Amino acid sequence: MRTVLRLLRHELRLFVSLVLWAARRTHGTGRGRAFGYARGQGAVMFGFAFVCVVETVVMSVLLHRWPAVHQVVLVLDVYTVVIVVGLHAASVVRPHVLEPGALRIRYAAHVDLRIPLERIATVRRELRTTHEKADGVLDVIVTGHTTVTLELAEPITHVGFFGRRREVGVVRVHADDADAFVAAVTRARPAPVPPLADRTGLRA
Repeated sequence: MRTVLRLLRHELRLFVSLVLWAARRTHGTGRGRAFGYARGQGAVMFGFAFVCVVETVVMSVLLHRWPAVHQVVLVLDVYTVVIVVGLHAASVVRPHVLEPGALRIRYAAHVDLRIPLERIATVRRELRTTHEKADGVLDVIVTGHTTVTLELAEPITHVGFFGRRREVGVVRVHADDADAFVAAVTRARPAPVPPLADRTGLRA
């Protein structure tokens, strides 16, 4: 039941994101500075949406002799296109946000992690195109890469899409303007604390 509710909430956020996108508004940025991450994925997402539209047209031609089946497939295909566009819209209207006292890391409608600024030990620009799963590391990947690495002084709890909780001490994200992102976080955070990785041996 909880999984179903999470899926419903996720899809509701996508539909709200479509409305915000059409209105050229953003979500949750009123108290801070926003940093986008969706610039590079637009072509990929719309390419995927175009493929879905072509599939819809083809299936309509193939199934026109079976109206009931055609209607069901048409609804599913149109819904898929809406979800794909909604994912991109959510990425645009839900950017990373540097808030007073915290950095909010987001991706579309399914990642939303607040990191207290005093927990950030180091922040640096680091392009990574490969990401192996590792304990204590959260990779928020956009179009196959991340551009910024945050090492934390103390671990924080990340709650996954399906409610799984785990402690993370390293967070890697993508920002369209990685230099500005790193500079802003560096200026905003308090005096640096040694990274958790240096004190525990955690290195990915």
